[in-house]
Amino acid sequence: MTSPPVIPKLAWVTLITKASYLPGAVLLAYSLQKHNSIYPLIILTTPSFPASLLPQLQEECSLSNAIHLPIDPLSPPPHNLPPSLIAARFADTWTKLRVFELHKYGGERLVFLDADMLVRRNMDELFDLSRSLPRDAIAANHACVCNLDKDSWAPASWTPENCAYAGLRPGDAPTPVPAPGQLGKDTHTVLNGGLFLFSPFDEQWEAMLRFLEDDKRVQEYMFPDQDFLADFFRGRWESVGWRYNALKTMRYWHAGFWEDGEVRNLHYIVDKPWSKRVGSDGVAGYLGRDGVTHCWWWEEFNRWKGEREEMGKGEILEMMRNEVAKPLEVRDVGARAAL
Repeated sequence: MTSPPVIPKLAWVTLITKASYLPGAVLLAYSLQKHNSIYPLIILTTPSFPASLLPQLQEECSLSNAIHLPIDPLSPPPHNLPPSLIAARFADTWTKLRVFELHKYGGERLVFLDADMLVRRNMDELFDLSRSLPRDAIAANHACVCNLDKDSWAPASWTPENCAYAGLRPGDAPTPVPAPGQLGKDTHTVLNGGLFLFSPFDEQWEAMLRFLEDDKRVQEYMFPDQDFLADFFRGRWESVGWRYNALKTMRYWHAGFWEDGEVRNLHYIVDKPWSKRVGSDGVAGYLGRDGVTHCWWWEEFNRWKGEREEMGKGEILEMMRNEVAKPLEVRDVGARAAL
């Protein structure tokens, strides 16, 4: 019988289920290494990730202090599935919960990072923070519930005045998470699942599986992983502060505390920077206001690309070229040729 792979006791973890998120995971690993993290990144993949790309991914892992670990997908049983989600892409996020069984591979204190993140400064101090967390607790970030886009799916309570980030100034401590039975806004118990610190262990994993099987709240979830985490860890999570999970929209929605130089880890929610190049007008993102932060990703990509070209890593470069937007001048030439 083959022994299961062993991972380090302390590590970052991310998940990719399809090739479209590959550029994000590659740059996440690269940026962690660039900023001198001493901890490796565990890159989890499911069978839906193209097998043809695994050799190149594994070679890239060897260059970026990353470790590839294949896992099976996860979903609630059919009788407890939500009837619909906000977006189809969230269906795969149930599988993020599998990180809570990584104790079976040797993991003890881990930090999950979404694959659409880019590290801007070293943030290894999160592992120091995790030492003070109770074993059955997590640390994460409040969700921004301003709903300035006026999304129809958002609860009525999602307003700027109810956001945990409202009124914060540079240097302020995170808004406390209200404990059950304490005074505080219920919206301050909502978390963003893009980053969380946790310690996996068997009893907790079994309790999670029972929750997915039996708790009827699961059927109401709009954001599978983070709604689950907020309910399962109700009264047992604390905020680590915005800079470790800096949503790109916070740059203009929460300009009162945002400082570019304070960002440790940028989260590219909604549209991804690698799906479209930034033009000379600097317009990017679904609101047209993300030119600066999307440029940060492309600047990092160009540094990564230059290093891999010097190494002669043609197959890795080809893998990435197939998943990122073509340079603007190449697309322009193609468009003119079609006329």
